[in-house]
Amino acid sequence: MSYDASNRPPGRDPEAAPSTGTAISRDPATGHVRPPRREFKARGSFVVRCKGCNLPELNCLCPYRVEAESVARVWLLTHPLEHHKPTNTGRLIRDVLPDTEVFTWYRTVPDERLLARLEDARFAPFVIFPDDQPDYADRVVDIEAVAGAKRRGRIPVFILLDGTWRQARRIFRKSPYLDRLPVLPLATDRLTRYRLRKPASAAHLCTAEVAAELLRQSGDVVAAETLDDYFDAFNDSYAASRRFEKLETPTAAMQRLLERTVR
Repeated sequence: MSYDASNRPPGRDPEAAPSTGTAISRDPATGHVRPPRREFKARGSFVVRCKGCNLPELNCLCPYRVEAESVARVWLLTHPLEHHKPTNTGRLIRDVLPDTEVFTWYRTVPDERLLARLEDARFAPFVIFPDDQPDYADRVVDIEAVAGAKRRGRIPVFILLDGTWRQARRIFRKSPYLDRLPVLPLATDRLTRYRLRKPASAAHLCTAEVAAELLRQSGDVVAAETLDDYFDAFNDSYAASRRFEKLETPTAAMQRLLERTVR
């Protein structure tokens, strides 16, 4: 069902900014008092999870967390529902790259922190999105534009639209403050290794995979390799926990992360 106003039933827009009023709201159509909404419960919400990494305690990811440095930065513009999903891979980027920033997207009210960052002359932001529509063809650039930003002394920033494919398209189309930014499509033959959600196509990479590939193409190879290994460790740990299987021996990616922690 579309979230356009013409199709939406009476009530608050789920993609509008959260209310700043009282906890109990009123139905806008009838004026009747409504009880507070139930807490969002994602699939697997009753699993005992590590408070550090949010993975099932059976296969905690914390021992493999390694930070890396990169010239380019990542900003995540995240759909509000994505924060509740333990299978979200955007948080892996923040674990590895401490300068990563996360902004929650609401259709009606943009994040003031993001607007301020976009005005900061230190940064050269690029919206990561496919070049499959003609109406923004004049904004499309390639990875060489990232190198050009570096040569001019600016910090390249990859703005990743963190959500389902449908949500990402909505974020791109419904965020006027992104309209003046260059659009950088990810050009790669890489296929997804993500096993926790079924993509529409093997060519649709998850958020962490997109970030790793962009970092690699723009020259931050060590950061890309670290994020790739951390993603693989996450993927394997979570998949094993779904089978109620304890990983007794670190995988190859996990072993590489452990070696990085002692350097």
